[in-house]
Amino acid sequence: MAGFIVAVQVLALMMAAPMEAGGMQAFEDPESVWNPVYYIVLILVFTAFILFVIKTDKKYILHAILLFAVAATMYYVFLAFIGQIPSLIITALLTVLLYKFPEWYVIDITGILVGAGASAIIGISLAILPTLILLILLTVYDIISVYRTKHMIELAEGVMDLHAPILFVVPRRKGYSFIEQSDAREEDGERGAYFMGLGDAVMPTILVISASTFLPVAYPDLPLVFGYAILPALLAAAGTLAGYAVLMLVVMGGKPQAGLPFLNTGAIIGYAVGCLAAGVPVIPGMTGMV
Repeated sequence: MAGFIVAVQVLALMMAAPMEAGGMQAFEDPESVWNPVYYIVLILVFTAFILFVIKTDKKYILHAILLFAVAATMYYVFLAFIGQIPSLIITALLTVLLYKFPEWYVIDITGILVGAGASAIIGISLAILPTLILLILLTVYDIISVYRTKHMIELAEGVMDLHAPILFVVPRRKGYSFIEQSDAREEDGERGAYFMGLGDAVMPTILVISASTFLPVAYPDLPLVFGYAILPALLAAAGTLAGYAVLMLVVMGGKPQAGLPFLNTGAIIGYAVGCLAAGVPVIPGMTGMV
């Protein structure tokens, strides 16, 4: 599963600059601290809508919306590297494949593309402070939704049979088919595969992209490590993986766990350590936070 996080981070870093140059930002003012609040409100509204659709057994509506969102995101991913017509053609082919044959490897490939695209778009749209606020708010929300209201568990189980790229799937045995399995567990009660929500890869990666986008603007002398990325961004990525390692130790207990408290915390700590090592403030312009 850690490989999916790395793949999303690497691809997002590759497409961040061309997306920024192409004006693909989601918010006009990246410095506004209201941006993460708007984002959280959208998440709450869409979550309520999903739960309503699940309870009213109208999942075909949700499936259509998810396919459209996936197609739109993939289009922007390809547009960052190639022209409009090839992007439309490849997006259409992948969307049809996803609809007709949503096997686990198709889900994983499209999930990486969608995850990287979403991370890059949001990352270039939010400056450091709004990004940190967003990650903290999402961490609190994840804790509440998994451990208190438990609606996130209900949501995950409800959308499992849609076979949409909103999670990553790693089979536990040879011959496993995600298409044939409509539930997370097989007849013997064991999981047929390991699952990880797409958001667990996307959310901490937003900080990686935000750091790589906005810190060089504030501090042009920041060097690239190995010619690839600045130190705060790289350590935010490394911190995410460290948080994932801790999460896996906790998950071994067998109960569903909120991933973002571990992943976002790891990303934030890694980013802060990177800023300290690079000699720049955690929040650009606030020199007291070096």
